[in-house]
Amino acid sequence: MDEPIKPILFPLINANEPEMTLASIEVQQGQLVQAGQVLAVVETTKTTAEIIAESAGYVFLNHLQAGVIVRAGEHFGYLSPEPNLDLQSLRVNQEISKIGAMEKPSMDVRLTEPARRLAEQLQIDLNLLPKGEWITEQRLRRWLEEEGLGIEMTISPSVDPAAVLIFGGGGHGKSLIELIRASGQHAIAGIIDDIKPLGSLILGVPVIGRSQDLPRFYQNGYRLMINAVGGIGDISQRVSVFERGRSAGFSFPTVIHPTAFVEGSAALGEGAQLFPHAYLGSDARLGFGVIINTGAIVSHDCEVGDYVNLSPGAILAGEVKVGEATLIGMGVTVNLRVKIGAHCRIGNGATIKQDVPDRTIVRAGTIWPP
Repeated sequence: MDEPIKPILFPLINANEPEMTLASIEVQQGQLVQAGQVLAVVETTKTTAEIIAESAGYVFLNHLQAGVIVRAGEHFGYLSPEPNLDLQSLRVNQEISKIGAMEKPSMDVRLTEPARRLAEQLQIDLNLLPKGEWITEQRLRRWLEEEGLGIEMTISPSVDPAAVLIFGGGGHGKSLIELIRASGQHAIAGIIDDIKPLGSLILGVPVIGRSQDLPRFYQNGYRLMINAVGGIGDISQRVSVFERGRSAGFSFPTVIHPTAFVEGSAALGEGAQLFPHAYLGSDARLGFGVIINTGAIVSHDCEVGDYVNLSPGAILAGEVKVGEATLIGMGVTVNLRVKIGAHCRIGNGATIKQDVPDRTIVRAGTIWPP
C-alpha cells in the first residue's frame, strides 16, 4: 500500500446542523480495514450516517469514545498505508474545514430549526446562549442542564394564577395531563421531573425544571402543583413529593374528571384526584392527596386516609375505613364496614372480608382473612 496518509473527516450531513453525535465506533485503533468498510456511525437530530473508509489502510483514530459531540470537518482519524503512525507528528488540525457551502459560524447566536423551536417554546433569552457556534437541539438541552438556566427562562412574565405545575412525567403524569385538559380547570405551565431531559415534551407539555427548582418557580408566581407520582411501588416517593411542594409553599388543587361523580354531601381533601368514571358516595370523606382511579367506587360513609391510592376498578362498600398511605390494587373488593389499616398493600383482585391490621400485605387474588 503506497498511498499517502488520508484524513478521515466527520461529514456535513445537514447544512443547518454541523454538530452531531458520534453514535458508535466500528473499528479498533490500528486495525487494517478495506475500502468501503464502515468505520463509525454519527447522528444528527434528523438522521444517521456512516463514515466509510475511502480506501484500504490502517485506521488511527483521534476520537476513541462513542457518545461525544463532534462537528463536521473535525478529524475523526487517519488512514495510513503503514501499520505504525505517530499521530502527534501530524499536527492534527481540529478547526472546522470548509465543506461544501457551509459557512464558518459568526459570533452571533446561530440555531438549527429544531433548536430554535425549543428555545421559543421555553421562552429562552437567546442572548444568553453560547456565541460563535451552531446550537443544535441536543446542544441546547445539554446547555440547559450544564448552566441551570432553563428554570428562570421558562417563567412567563405574567403567570396565570390558576396554572399548575405537574410533578412527574411518567404514566400517572400523562393521565393527569389528559384529566386536566378534559376538566378545563387549569392551564398546565409545565412538568417538573428529576430524570427526563429539560425541554422534552410529554403529550405536548415541556419538562421545565427539577425538584430543587420548586422554590424559584414559587418566587416567580406559581402557586399550584399537582403530584403525578403515583407511588405504586413505594408510597414514600409520593409522600416525599408532597413534602417538597409544601416546603416550597405550593398548594395542591383537587382535580376531578368530568365523568367522575361526586355526591353533594361527600368531602374531598386537598390534592385529591378523581379519574374517569370514579364514584364518591354520600358522606364519604377523602383525606389529603388521595387518588381515586378510573372506575373505582367509594361508597357512602367511607373514610379514606391521606395519600391512599385506590387503583382502577376497586370497590369500597359502605362505611369502609382505610388508613393513610395504603395502596389498594385493581379490582379489589372491600366488604361493608371493614377497616383497613395504614401503610397496607392490597394486591390486585383481592377480596377483603374482615379488618386488616396496619402494614399488612394481602397477596393478589386472595381472600382476607386467609
